Order: sequence, then structure tokens, then C-alpha cells
Amino acid sequence: MKKILLIVPALHQGGFEKVCVVTARLLQPYYQVKIVIFDSQDIAYDIRGLEVADLHLASRPGKIAKLWNVVKRGFKLHRIKQKEGFDIAYSFGPTANIANIVSMGKAKKWLGIRSYMDMGNPKQIKWFSREADRVICCSEQIRREIQEKYGCKNAVTLPNPFDMREIEMLAEKEEALLPWTEGRILVSMGREDVVKGFWHLLKSFALVHEALPDTKLLIIGQGEYTAYKELASALGIDDAVCFTGLKRNPYPYLKKSSLYVLTSYNEGFPNALVEAMALGVPAIATDCMTGPKEILGKEYGILVPNMSPEADFEPQHITDEERMLAEKIISLLEDGEKMAHYREMARKRAGDYTTESYLSSMRRWISEE
Repeated sequence: MKKILLIVPALHQGGFEKVCVVTARLLQPYYQVKIVIFDSQDIAYDIRGLEVADLHLASRPGKIAKLWNVVKRGFKLHRIKQKEGFDIAYSFGPTANIANIVSMGKAKKWLGIRSYMDMGNPKQIKWFSREADRVICCSEQIRREIQEKYGCKNAVTLPNPFDMREIEMLAEKEEALLPWTEGRILVSMGREDVVKGFWHLLKSFALVHEALPDTKLLIIGQGEYTAYKELASALGIDDAVCFTGLKRNPYPYLKKSSLYVLTSYNEGFPNALVEAMALGVPAIATDCMTGPKEILGKEYGILVPNMSPEADFEPQHITDEERMLAEKIISLLEDGEKMAHYREMARKRAGDYTTESYLSSMRRWISEE
């Protein structure tokens, strides 16, 4: 039985962290699988039944401390690889990829590129391309760019996996406790991070709520969201906006929603978008560098132009792009026929990203090593 080592910095709420856990569960019946993390604080995912080792090497501020962390992580990983004889070491995200490379050892090195933000460091991507036995990209655009710019012949595309039956089951598992009992709910999901562009969402929603007073906005994700709550208050929509915080089971909330809205200006493969679509929630998303366009295409949802990455919490400053998003939302919500169409198309498209397809690709590549 082949031994597979999965390396991830932590298991906080996030896209590649979730993919790491799902990958472990999918591979576990066929291989000996172990997850190594650098820090076990704030684990957001169910890891019961999985073998997880904590290196106790959380990120630290300062260049010297960061460099020393790289050395220590590489040393500890090298010992694990050699002692336990892993055949493949698959890492998720830049810091894990660096540790995977410097740890050396006989295990084949698979490096995961899970976000287009990772492409902002050309020297690092060139290094990854040279050292990796396989570069696994979550989007076809990232794979194509790595191959064309860096001559990487080992790059492959592997979209994130989704268990549709489990999502539907979890959506029925518990009641979503909301501060409202009626109205149409817009939802977006993600940690508190400027890359998610939630200030755009709040300003657009203020216009939507003015035109359609029964609308509400739900933002699900880890963080305090202090600046966003202040913006909602300044916009006069705080009674119509709810920040739920981290939800280990967000699916009951997604199922109650009328529309999913993604305002990120950078993504890799947005898990929450597909999860909402799996529950039949129509979607509107920014056409950021990777992710939404590949998922929605021209028929499965609505794309709007990408938005500014510059955080702007001035309530009086509402841009043309924010107005355009609001107009698209209002137009869709008021058209029952279109809403029904996009509900059907959302479910159809989500069905293309199954765990079965993901596992089939993984097992084929493992057999080739």
C-alpha cells in the first residue's frame, strides 16, 4: 500500500485547507494517508479518523524568524518522510510547498497551486515548477500560465471536489438560526480578508435594499468584521445584514438563500460558490482572474466585471461597478423565470465537480509514480 503525506500550514477555514481534508478522506480507503500541519490552533474541519501530526511551527513575524521556520519545518518533514517511507508528499499552498521542497527525501513532490494570488511571485513559481514532480493547479488558466510562462511540463488541472449528497444531507441537518423570518436573502461566504471584496458587496447591497426592501444579506465566515459592520451601519443597512461568523456547517444557511454573490477580486477555485450552486442557489460573481469564469461560463450563472482591489470603506463613495452589480442583482431577483432557470443550471454545473472525478484523477496519477 502506497503512503501519501499531505502537508498544509493549518486547518483554519479556507479553500485549500478543506480540500486537504477531503483529499485525505477520499484516499484513505486505498492508501496510508497522513496529514502534517504546522499549527493545530483553530481547526475548522472534522478530522476524526484521520492521522494528523502537528509540527508546532506556526508562522512567526520577521524575516529571520520566517527563514528559521522554513529550516525547522524542512528538517522535521525530512525526518517524517524518511522514517515513515512516504511515496508521495502533496503540499497545499506556498508555505507548505516551500517546506515540501526543502525537506528533500525520496518521496515524489506534488505541489498544489490553489489561488491565482500565488502567481504573484514569479521567482517562487519558477522554483516550484523546476523542483516539483507534479504541479497540481485548481484551475485550467493557472495550469496554462505555469506551462507557458515557466515551461512546466508536469502541471495538471484538478478542480476541487464536492460530495453533492453530503452537502444536501448537511443542509437538512440543522435549522439555520437567522435574525429574520421572511424576505429574500443574499449570501456570500469567506473569511474576513480584503481579497473577498466585501465592502463592494455591502455598498451594492445598500442599493439593492433601497430598491427591494425585503432583501437581506448574510455573510458567513471567520472574523470580527468590525470595519464591515461599521460600513453597514453607515449605509443604513445594519438591520438587514448579518455576519454569522464561522459556521462548521454553513449549508442550512446557503439553502435558505435566494442568491449567492461573490465579489472577490482574486480567487483560485471558490469552493463556496460551487457549494451554493449544489443547493440550487443562483449565482452572480465577479470575473476575477481564475475560478468564477471557469465555473459559471456563459450559461450557469451571471458574471460581472472584476472590481477594484483597493479597500474603500467610505459609505458615500459608491462606484459604477458597485452600481452595476446592484442592477444585475435587482434584475435577477425580479425575474422569476430567470431565477428558476439559474437554480436549475446551478445544480447541473455543480454536478460536474464530483468527488468521484477528483479521486479518479488522483488515483491515476498515484499509480504513475
